[in-house]
Amino acid sequence: MTDAVGSLDTPDAQDEVTESKKKARKGGKRGKKGPLKRLALFYRQIVAELRKVVWPSRNQLTSYTTVVIFFVAIMIGLVTVIDYGFNHAAKYVFG
Repeated sequence: MTDAVGSLDTPDAQDEVTESKKKARKGGKRGKKGPLKRLALFYRQIVAELRKVVWPSRNQLTSYTTVVIFFVAIMIGLVTVIDYGFNHAAKYVFG
């Protein structure tokens, strides 16, 4: 049977149940290890991921920090000016 676009009509993925899916595993690999072994594995994986990180050099870190500090200072000034303007506008309108 074909649908509106002409492709073959296949049953939904829910309808396709294989024997391996019928027999559900309890816990998989995690169920076989104790909590301390899982915790140790977790920390080993953290260390492995941290070794993959490309850390910035001191010059890059200094320049990134400087840019962030200046951006935050500019945004603080902008919000202060807008707040000051709204304050005066509210005083003008309400009192």
